[in-house]
Amino acid sequence: MDPVVRRATINDISDLARLQLLARQGIEDVRGGALRLAECPVVAEWNPLIDDPHAVVVVGTLDDSVLSYAVMHLSAANNRGIITHAFVEAEARELGLGDTMVEHFIAAVRTAGLGGIEAIALPGDRETKNMFERAGLTARKLTVYKALPSSAP
Repeated sequence: MDPVVRRATINDISDLARLQLLARQGIEDVRGGALRLAECPVVAEWNPLIDDPHAVVVVGTLDDSVLSYAVMHLSAANNRGIITHAFVEAEARELGLGDTMVEHFIAAVRTAGLGGIEAIALPGDRETKNMFERAGLTARKLTVYKALPSSAP
């Protein structure tokens, strides 16, 4: 059976919560992961997000098993869709679920009449970076950082 990406429903909430937990655990030790976790808070209430007309929440399934999820916010103020969450279970990678989720988002951005789409890929997360690049999303800026020890006595 082919993978399917569809809008999430309230029936997917337990899978969304499970996948979000796996996604967050998967980036804890990745370079930039701690900052990303701080910037992207846990979705505690999926119902309002699923029903929000300015959000697109999708799940990817194979044989009716939910194996991936992604969230995008439609921002008229920024004239773009902003992907805030994207995750595919390790054993389901290479099946096209990630690519299909991004295609779904691009179609939603076009339907909303917005001018672009953006997402974040952490340094060293080549799988995510490649997924976005296959869909034509390319880096616009790189943010670099160095922690400095406190100079206070």
